[in-house]
Amino acid sequence: MSQLSLSLAAISVFLMTFSILLGPLLHIPSTLPAVTTFAVLGLVTVDSFFFQGKGGNVVLDWIGGFSPAYRDRIIYHEAGHFLVAHLFAIPILGYSLSAWEALQQGFPGQGGVRFDDEEIQNQLKTGKITAQMLDRYGIVWMAGIAAERMVFTDAQGGKDDRVFLNTLMRNIGFSPSVCEQKQRFYLLQAKTVLEANSLAYTKLVQAMRDRATVDECIQIIS
Repeated sequence: MSQLSLSLAAISVFLMTFSILLGPLLHIPSTLPAVTTFAVLGLVTVDSFFFQGKGGNVVLDWIGGFSPAYRDRIIYHEAGHFLVAHLFAIPILGYSLSAWEALQQGFPGQGGVRFDDEEIQNQLKTGKITAQMLDRYGIVWMAGIAAERMVFTDAQGGKDDRVFLNTLMRNIGFSPSVCEQKQRFYLLQAKTVLEANSLAYTKLVQAMRDRATVDECIQIIS
C-alpha cells in the first residue's frame, strides 16, 4: 500500500476515534463512525490495489486546490521544470497542473511537466550514462524545487523528483553521499538558470496559469 493510502487510512482511524469520543456530546449515532471509517478504508484499499492510488491523489489534490497558495505553488514548480527543460533543448510533450488533469490525459500522479527523455533512457538501456547527460536532466528534475525556493523561500513539492533522481544515481553506482552532493549541485544550477531567465519565467507562469498550450508557452518564452 502506498504512503498516500496509509496516510488516508490513518486519518480515517483518527476521525473514528475522535467521533466516538465526541459522539455522545454531538448526538452522533454510535454505529456511524465505525461504518463510515470501514467504508473509507474499503475505498482506500480498492484504490490502492486496483487503481495504484490514483483516486487518492485526485481527492487530496482536489482538496488542496481550494487553496490559492497551493495552486500557485504547483504552477511555479511546474513552470520551473518547463523553462529549464526548454532552455536545455529537451522537448516538452505536455503538462498538467492537477492530478485530475493528469488522469484525464492518461497519466497517473499529481500533475507535472512531461518531457521527452528518450536520450537518457537510451543511454540507461546500455547500462551507461554520460556525465553531461546526467547533469542536463538532473538540473531539469531539480528545477521545480529551485523555482519554489526562489519564489516562496521553501519547497513543499519535489519529493518525487528527489526520489527519482536519487534512485537513478544509485542504480548507476553513485554512493549516497555523492547523490546528495549532486542533488545540491543540480539545485544550485537550476536556481542560477531560472534567475538568469526571470522575465521568461514570469511570463511562463502566467501562461500556464491561463492554461496556454505547450506551443503557446514556448512561443512566449522563446
